Amino acid sequence: MTALVIGLVLFLGLHSTRMVADGARSRFIAQRGQGAWRGLYSLGSVIGLVLIVWGYSLTLRQPVVLWSPPAWMRPLAGVLMLASFLLLVAAYVPRNHLKARLGHPMVLGVKVWAFAHLITTRTLADMLLFGTFLLWAVLCYRSLRARDRAAAPPPAAGQALPTLVAVIAGAALWFVFAFWLHGWLIGVRPFA
Repeated sequence: MTALVIGLVLFLGLHSTRMVADGARSRFIAQRGQGAWRGLYSLGSVIGLVLIVWGYSLTLRQPVVLWSPPAWMRPLAGVLMLASFLLLVAAYVPRNHLKARLGHPMVLGVKVWAFAHLITTRTLADMLLFGTFLLWAVLCYRSLRARDRAAAPPPAAGQALPTLVAVIAGAALWFVFAFWLHGWLIGVRPFA
């Protein structure tokens, strides 16, 4: 589980820089440039993600089972994952109501993703992986909203057409992932 923990610390630590070390980040960028920061950030994030995937896969050899979730949690997680996909897509569609109202739909999507997986998984590694992402998303969203309030003007109101695009694209992506890609990439078929 060491690789999983190191990967989580590296990946989420880098993604927490603005929350906990914004001054150090700003000084680094001032001294070495935006490109150097983005390169270091990207390289560290990729290494962290690889360690998370590899470390998690190693835990599957000897899983430490903590509990068995009730069967009714799977469909609940499916609905939560639909919401997560809608939020993730809304982060990339400009001028939609979800982004205008919620501010940071991607972080909220990560929060919902982590919670949905926490209620349907059963091992110590699952709790560590999804619990850590959930905690990070809660703290990150809180930090981002505080920064938004301090920044002054609220974002422009959303529009109907971009919102519709975000909802349709998010639902389509959820459908493809839930019924095909999740089983192929992760090895678990959520609706089988």
